[in-house]
Amino acid sequence: MIEEQGRVVAIEPGAVWVETRRRSTCSSCSASAGCGQGLMDKLGVGRERGLVRALCDLRLQVGDPVVIGVREDLLLRGSLLVYLLPLFCLFAAALPAQGMGLDEPLVIGAALVGFAAGWLLVRWRSRAIADRPELQPVVLRALLAGQ
Repeated sequence: MIEEQGRVVAIEPGAVWVETRRRSTCSSCSASAGCGQGLMDKLGVGRERGLVRALCDLRLQVGDPVVIGVREDLLLRGSLLVYLLPLFCLFAAALPAQGMGLDEPLVIGAALVGFAAGWLLVRWRSRAIADRPELQPVVLRALLAGQ
């Protein structure tokens, strides 16, 4: 389980909205003193807050600190879907176009059409499975105020 701490900002039946703080991994890097990204992280540039809807069966109130979790395999499968499917579709369209001896602008056009088709497939699939409970983040535990 990949865990992240956050704070409850809204409650709805069976779920809560959790505000998390996006952090860079630069703070744990040994080269952060000589790195521009590490300096930007220390200055707070780029730190944003994200809202996550997480399933919850605990009795929580707005402002409670919580730990939410997402299964690792879901993150891996989602990453593969989002990154590799459009790329695969791009090549699946460009290679046959090139094999047919089409001019370069047409091959590029076919690649763009393939990429767009892959992007639309990702979007369709994401919407189709978005409400499945087994794919949602969950509240693992509530934290004490001092943690």
